[in-house]
Amino acid sequence: MLPIIPLTAFIAVTLFGAALGARHTLHMFQLNGYRHDVQRQWAQKNRRALLLFLPLAGGFFFWPKKAKKPLAYTARVKRMLVTAALLAALLAGFIALLAYLFDNVYWYYAVYLLQLVSPNLILAADWLNQPVEKAVCAHYIKEAKQKLADSPNLIKIGITGSYGKTSVKYYLQTLLRARYTVFMTPEGVNTPMGVVRAIREGLTAAHEIFLCEMGAKWVGEIKELCDLVGPRHGVLTSIGPQHLESFRTLENVISTKFELADALPEGGILFANGEDENIRKKLGGYPKVVTYAAQEGGGEYFAEDIAADGRGTTFTVVTPGGERERFTTRLIGRHNVVNLVGAVAAAHTLGVPLRDLKGQMRRITPVPHRQELIDGGDVLVIDDAYNSNPVGAKAALDTLSLFGGTKILVTPGMIELGPRQAELNGRFGAQAAAVCDYIALVGATQTRPLYDGAVAAGFPPEKLIVADSLQEAQEKVRALPCQGRKVILYENDLPDNY
Repeated sequence: MLPIIPLTAFIAVTLFGAALGARHTLHMFQLNGYRHDVQRQWAQKNRRALLLFLPLAGGFFFWPKKAKKPLAYTARVKRMLVTAALLAALLAGFIALLAYLFDNVYWYYAVYLLQLVSPNLILAADWLNQPVEKAVCAHYIKEAKQKLADSPNLIKIGITGSYGKTSVKYYLQTLLRARYTVFMTPEGVNTPMGVVRAIREGLTAAHEIFLCEMGAKWVGEIKELCDLVGPRHGVLTSIGPQHLESFRTLENVISTKFELADALPEGGILFANGEDENIRKKLGGYPKVVTYAAQEGGGEYFAEDIAADGRGTTFTVVTPGGERERFTTRLIGRHNVVNLVGAVAAAHTLGVPLRDLKGQMRRITPVPHRQELIDGGDVLVIDDAYNSNPVGAKAALDTLSLFGGTKILVTPGMIELGPRQAELNGRFGAQAAAVCDYIALVGATQTRPLYDGAVAAGFPPEKLIVADSLQEAQEKVRALPCQGRKVILYENDLPDNY
């Protein structure tokens, strides 16, 4: 039996390590949307790291690091922590009883047991808290619905798509402000409880239009948001192979995005990207559709005479009635023209004259981390690091191709693409090979398909940089002996739970 002081220190260090591991698990659980099935998948993928809970100081592997999205100590998290602490206390009490009854030697086994179960205490605590959490959520949802009901004249517009929904939301807000008082869900908030919180905390009786971004990783999630918000109109920006890890098939993605169209009431208008094949082929069954595109023939609202340079883009919008208006924007890239025409189509249909939209168009700025241009003199950065999918990655490369100088891609590749992830990353590599002078890949294992795709397309292997971290990739890119300006595209940034 150990003397009391070494034994106490031994237990304290073990408990602290277990607490660090439990905190890390809680952080990942939050990033995984508090979904037990997703958390179990995460644990399976990270089982090697989680085995570090077994050694004495294994939990110290999870010492808090600077996170892209830090753990938020919400009311739910605090309730979970209290319940987990009570469970840990019960377990510790049971272990203490064993030690008292039999011998302190049981402490040695207990510390390993405690480290082993500490991550599971979080899930157990959340499971025990489910009745409380459901009651709290129901209360908040009721408050949000009542707030919406108190504004019967509020025009509610749902916006969804695999790519571009956040950008279109910001663009449409700016354009509609020419005539209306507009409220929108902030930043990239697009989940049911995120929308509920936005409504409760931000919507007022003075607002005339509510722009609600609607995201989904699972079939039925757009319908859930529509049942909450009750949109009058909807915008479909694009549909592509995103989140295939949870959706499984592209058909499931399409049907989920069209849950917005299915929810619109009689007289409601669906604004749809007429260039998107996955959208266009399903529009025939809907009574009131307004399509938009960046070229004639692609939609009822379309752009023509598009001209772009490093300072922005000019284009003419043509309406179904034949009206024409020339617009100037600081944004670049054809995909942005499509999104802007969609925003113009919605604003114009809702009664804002084209001439009133000209000034508002000039006020539109890039959405942070979504092809945001950062001019550093001899280095121009295209920051598209928010997330990535096959449609968005190709659009970002198209934007990169518009610039002169040395073109460099920095990326960890794309994720959450299910069984097609290797195939789609390989295609991304081939597309990058046609545009880039250098390609910097973050993570050798994750980016192997991208590497192979670029080489197969004829890209010189000596111009492929493989780094273990983003910081290392940036250092290697800075050291490249380039003539002229470097134009660096940052495409995707893996979340903390990947």
